[in-house]
Amino acid sequence: MTEEPVKSPYTFQATLRKALALHLIALCLWIPATQEASAAPQRVISTSPAITEILFALGAGDRVVGVTDFCSYPESACRLPSIGGPLNPSREAWISLKPDLIIHQADSEAIHDHAKILGIPTLTVSVSNLKSILTTTQIIADSLHTPKAGQQLVQQLKTGIDHYQSRLDSQTPKQVLLLLGDSNDPARDLYAVGKGTFLDELLTVAGGENVLSANMAKYPKISKEFIISKSPEIIIEVGPMSKLSEVELKKRRNDWGRFSTIRAVQNNHIYFISADHILIPGPRLLSSIDKLTRTIHPNLFSEPSHLEQEKVSP
Repeated sequence: MTEEPVKSPYTFQATLRKALALHLIALCLWIPATQEASAAPQRVISTSPAITEILFALGAGDRVVGVTDFCSYPESACRLPSIGGPLNPSREAWISLKPDLIIHQADSEAIHDHAKILGIPTLTVSVSNLKSILTTTQIIADSLHTPKAGQQLVQQLKTGIDHYQSRLDSQTPKQVLLLLGDSNDPARDLYAVGKGTFLDELLTVAGGENVLSANMAKYPKISKEFIISKSPEIIIEVGPMSKLSEVELKKRRNDWGRFSTIRAVQNNHIYFISADHILIPGPRLLSSIDKLTRTIHPNLFSEPSHLEQEKVSP
């Protein structure tokens, strides 16, 4: 009678380990595939105007279920439920909207903390400058499982920026003071746009040179004495508060006329851009660049803009 060979327990354990390893590999390959097929967010809450505009520009507006009190574009976003503001979000609204993703900016700690308590997934993004806007656009597209839409939008923005920069290559930058249009009396202190900000980058792309120095605050309060000492070639007031009637425009120009030593006043190069989106670091930045470029270097453009354009008041 032939005896069966006795299998070494070590051989059995090695076989078992190999089987378990193969099973684990298969499981690891299966889980991401399952997640990829089911994890695309379908109920998104946006917590800033810039994020809202990026979502709609990506073609994902149908997935947005909630926005903030300050989101005003596109029109369809205004009809969505509001979750309050970035500093006072309504957790009750979040619960009622049943989101599967909340997208917020890096400085929105209250939103992040509340979402964590409620167990709602979040995506943290930044829109502090041009580079981060492009990066965030792709990050949001990837999170929605629509990477091609992100690539197309990012390329469109890059191409547009390159277009303006190439047209301005031969132009000498003009010294510009960019003001936030929140005061109707230039004799009072005004708030200006400083270096290193999103608006400062747009100004540079548009062929302007910010007269503020780099060691100043990002949005410093400046006096009329400061403006007189800098004597900028061009003064531009931006923001919704710069939307003025003809009577108001005449009064504002007369007010500036008191400071006749300023070059912008001497040459009547004081302008008002009332487009609200010029303050929003989102995908409409090309329209903002267009407005600034046509204001600073009007000689370069004989044709009307093909972009969404609001009147720039001279």
